[in-house]
Amino acid sequence: MIETRPVDPKTIFAEPTPTGTERILFVDDEEPIVFMVHEILERLGYQVAPRTSSVEALEAFRGKPDEFDLVITDMTMPNMTGIELASRLKEIRPNIPIIICTGFSEMIDGDKAKSLGIHGYVMKPVTKEEIAGKIRQVLDGERGMVSNLVL
Repeated sequence: MIETRPVDPKTIFAEPTPTGTERILFVDDEEPIVFMVHEILERLGYQVAPRTSSVEALEAFRGKPDEFDLVITDMTMPNMTGIELASRLKEIRPNIPIIICTGFSEMIDGDKAKSLGIHGYVMKPVTKEEIAGKIRQVLDGERGMVSNLVL
């Protein structure tokens, strides 16, 4: 006899995780996070330029600003915060989409991010589905609202 159990319909008809082929500059001062997110983004089809230094990220961007479709940066880093990095990147290329990632920060929230021209604001820890959705939201032009996702 075969035993059967009810199946949750959401499990069967789950939306596929969004993917893409765009070029992303990913910045975080913690190497394990950079490694993990780099792997996730590449598996989703993105071309990723990982950096563990905000200063190195700024130099990479300054050297070839049109090589990137999106920047994802941590908020709290040595030398330059994510807000400072975003501001400097926008001086070079005002229309570059930027997503700020943070754990807990009193320095930034969704409203402040939006007022600074930042297109997305996400919270750590990272999940593949949430970062994939936020990337597509930002790159596909749904920039009217900066939402708080758990990243």
